[in-house]
Amino acid sequence: MNGTDFLTGSRRIRKLYEARISRVCGRYGLTQIETDILAFLSNHPGKDTAGDIVRLRMLQKGNVSQAVEDLLGRGYLEKSQDPKDRRKLHLHLAGKSEEVIQAITQVRAEYLRELFVDFSPEEVGQFNALFQRIFENAAIALERKE
Repeated sequence: MNGTDFLTGSRRIRKLYEARISRVCGRYGLTQIETDILAFLSNHPGKDTAGDIVRLRMLQKGNVSQAVEDLLGRGYLEKSQDPKDRRKLHLHLAGKSEEVIQAITQVRAEYLRELFVDFSPEEVGQFNALFQRIFENAAIALERKE
Protein backbone atom coordinates (compact mmCIF):
# COMPACT_ATOMS: atom_id res chain seq x y z
CA MET A 1 0.00 0.00 0.00
CA ASN A 2 1.32 3.43 -0.87
CA GLY A 3 0.57 6.77 0.76
CA THR A 4 -2.23 7.61 -1.65
CA ASP A 5 -3.96 4.29 -1.01
CA PHE A 6 -3.66 4.78 2.74
CA LEU A 7 -5.09 8.31 2.61
CA THR A 8 -7.89 7.28 0.25
CA GLY A 9 -8.80 4.32 2.44
CA SER A 10 -8.73 6.48 5.57
CA ARG A 11 -11.01 9.01 3.90
CA ARG A 12 -13.39 6.24 2.80
CA ILE A 13 -13.61 4.98 6.39
CA ARG A 14 -14.31 8.53 7.59
CA LYS A 15 -16.99 9.05 4.90
CA LEU A 16 -18.74 5.85 6.02
CA TYR A 17 -18.78 7.13 9.60
CA GLU A 18 -20.13 10.50 8.48
CA ALA A 19 -22.89 8.76 6.50
CA ARG A 20 -23.87 6.63 9.49
CA ILE A 21 -23.75 9.38 12.12
CA SER A 22 -25.77 11.69 9.86
CA ARG A 23 -28.84 9.63 10.80
CA VAL A 24 -28.40 10.69 14.42
CA CYS A 25 -27.70 14.27 13.38
CA GLY A 26 -30.88 14.39 11.31
CA ARG A 27 -33.05 12.75 13.95
CA TYR A 28 -32.01 15.20 16.68
CA GLY A 29 -31.20 18.29 14.63
CA LEU A 30 -27.53 18.21 15.58
CA THR A 31 -24.36 18.81 13.61
CA GLN A 32 -21.63 16.21 13.44
CA ILE A 33 -19.36 18.24 15.72
CA GLU A 34 -22.18 18.45 18.26
CA THR A 35 -22.57 14.66 18.26
CA ASP A 36 -18.77 14.35 18.53
CA ILE A 37 -18.77 16.60 21.60
CA LEU A 38 -21.59 14.70 23.29
CA ALA A 39 -19.88 11.37 22.61
CA PHE A 40 -16.54 12.74 23.83
CA LEU A 41 -18.01 13.88 27.14
CA SER A 42 -19.76 10.54 27.56
CA ASN A 43 -16.60 8.54 26.84
CA HIS A 44 -14.00 10.65 28.69
CA PRO A 45 -14.95 11.25 32.33
CA GLY A 46 -12.80 13.96 33.84
CA LYS A 47 -12.01 15.48 30.43
CA ASP A 48 -14.85 17.96 30.49
CA THR A 49 -13.71 21.34 29.25
CA ALA A 50 -13.85 22.80 25.77
CA GLY A 51 -10.05 22.88 25.88
CA ASP A 52 -9.95 19.14 26.55
CA ILE A 53 -12.17 18.53 23.53
CA VAL A 54 -10.05 20.77 21.29
CA ARG A 55 -6.79 19.16 22.43
CA LEU A 56 -7.81 15.50 22.46
CA ARG A 57 -10.13 15.49 19.44
CA MET A 58 -7.90 17.91 17.49
CA LEU A 59 -10.85 20.10 16.52
CA GLN A 60 -10.80 23.83 15.80
CA LYS A 61 -11.30 25.95 18.92
CA GLY A 62 -13.87 28.23 17.28
CA ASN A 63 -15.93 25.29 16.01
CA VAL A 64 -15.95 23.66 19.45
CA SER A 65 -16.86 26.94 21.18
CA GLN A 66 -19.79 27.52 18.83
CA ALA A 67 -21.04 23.94 19.11
CA VAL A 68 -20.77 24.01 22.92
CA GLU A 69 -22.76 27.25 23.05
CA ASP A 70 -25.44 25.72 20.82
CA LEU A 71 -25.60 22.54 22.93
CA LEU A 72 -25.86 24.60 26.13
CA GLY A 73 -28.60 26.73 24.61
CA ARG A 74 -30.60 23.71 23.49
CA GLY A 75 -30.32 21.93 26.84
CA TYR A 76 -27.99 19.07 25.87
CA LEU A 77 -25.18 20.37 28.08
CA GLU A 78 -24.84 22.13 31.40
CA LYS A 79 -21.79 23.98 32.69
CA SER A 80 -20.20 24.68 36.04
CA GLN A 81 -17.36 26.93 37.07
CA ASP A 82 -14.14 25.37 38.33
CA PRO A 83 -13.78 26.25 42.03
CA LYS A 84 -9.98 26.60 41.68
CA ASP A 85 -9.96 28.56 38.42
CA ARG A 86 -13.00 30.73 37.79
CA ARG A 87 -12.04 31.11 34.12
CA LYS A 88 -12.43 27.38 33.50
CA LEU A 89 -15.86 25.93 32.76
CA HIS A 90 -16.66 22.24 33.14
CA LEU A 91 -19.21 20.75 30.76
CA HIS A 92 -21.73 18.13 31.84
CA LEU A 93 -24.19 16.08 29.85
CA ALA A 94 -27.76 17.10 30.62
CA GLY A 95 -30.53 14.54 30.93
CA LYS A 96 -31.76 15.51 27.48
CA SER A 97 -28.55 14.12 25.97
CA GLU A 98 -29.07 10.53 27.21
CA GLU A 99 -31.20 9.45 24.24
CA VAL A 100 -28.74 11.01 21.80
CA ILE A 101 -25.78 9.27 23.48
CA GLN A 102 -27.58 5.93 23.17
CA ALA A 103 -28.21 6.57 19.47
CA ILE A 104 -24.57 7.57 18.88
CA THR A 105 -23.35 4.46 20.72
CA GLN A 106 -25.61 2.24 18.63
CA VAL A 107 -24.52 3.84 15.34
CA ARG A 108 -20.85 3.54 16.28
CA ALA A 109 -21.27 -0.15 17.13
CA GLU A 110 -23.02 -0.78 13.79
CA TYR A 111 -20.26 1.15 12.00
CA LEU A 112 -17.56 -1.02 13.55
CA ARG A 113 -19.50 -4.19 12.70
CA GLU A 114 -19.61 -3.03 9.07
CA LEU A 115 -15.89 -2.34 9.01
CA PHE A 116 -14.91 -5.64 10.62
CA VAL A 117 -17.38 -7.97 8.92
CA ASP A 118 -15.69 -11.32 8.19
CA PHE A 119 -12.77 -10.49 10.52
CA SER A 120 -11.97 -13.04 13.21
CA PRO A 121 -11.62 -11.78 16.79
CA GLU A 122 -7.88 -12.40 16.45
CA GLU A 123 -7.70 -10.27 13.30
CA VAL A 124 -9.59 -7.46 15.02
CA GLY A 125 -7.11 -7.65 17.89
CA GLN A 126 -4.15 -7.55 15.51
CA PHE A 127 -5.65 -4.59 13.67
CA ASN A 128 -6.24 -2.72 16.94
CA ALA A 129 -2.66 -3.34 18.09
CA LEU A 130 -1.18 -2.19 14.79
CA PHE A 131 -3.39 0.86 14.53
CA GLN A 132 -2.56 1.84 18.11
CA ARG A 133 1.10 1.89 17.09
CA ILE A 134 0.25 4.00 14.03
CA PHE A 135 -1.71 6.45 16.23
CA GLU A 136 1.23 6.72 18.62
CA ASN A 137 3.67 7.30 15.76
CA ALA A 138 1.41 10.03 14.37
CA ALA A 139 1.17 11.71 17.79
CA ILE A 140 4.96 11.68 18.17
CA ALA A 141 5.43 13.09 14.67
CA LEU A 142 2.90 15.87 15.32
CA GLU A 143 4.66 16.82 18.55
CA ARG A 144 7.94 17.28 16.65
CA LYS A 145 6.24 19.98 14.52
CA GLU A 146 8.67 19.55 11.64
